[in-house]
Amino acid sequence: MSYLSEFLKSKSVGAVSSSSKSLGKYMFGNLDYSNAKVIVELGGGQGVFTHEILKLINPECKLLVFETNEAFCKKLKDTMQDDRAVIIHDSAEKIGDYLQKHNFEKADHIISSLPLSMFSLELKEDILQNATQFLSDRGQFLQFQYAPFDYKRLRDHFGKVKMNFSIRNFPPVFVYRCSL
Repeated sequence: MSYLSEFLKSKSVGAVSSSSKSLGKYMFGNLDYSNAKVIVELGGGQGVFTHEILKLINPECKLLVFETNEAFCKKLKDTMQDDRAVIIHDSAEKIGDYLQKHNFEKADHIISSLPLSMFSLELKEDILQNATQFLSDRGQFLQFQYAPFDYKRLRDHFGKVKMNFSIRNFPPVFVYRCSL
């Protein structure tokens, strides 16, 4: 199984290769996880970010990982050896349902690898509305994209949006740090 073959089969996969660990460290390595109860990852892929997030979070913190691609979800479930990770084969717009199911009100942080620019406007809006509704007031929504297409849309949903360009990945990406 490769990103390229899944990319060619599915619009839910927006990359032809896995994201780099160094991109993950750049995106979410400086977040404060000390008091975090739950982190949400949107688009777990083959688990590169998932494994890195698990290294950072405290022993009591849960990581809810959303992945709609069946092959990637199966790989995550087969390779994940950490009870803190909950692999969810469902759409990211259902953040609230799964937070509630696991007895959480809000996510401390949401880390997204979703290919937002490839989604329908309706799906994109649903995901971002749910992200803002279920993100802690002190939390961050982190998103990377290969082009800055959704900057204005993110500004419409979040009170503060910082955009940076990173060459810590191939291809290079735009990284958004959003807060309420």
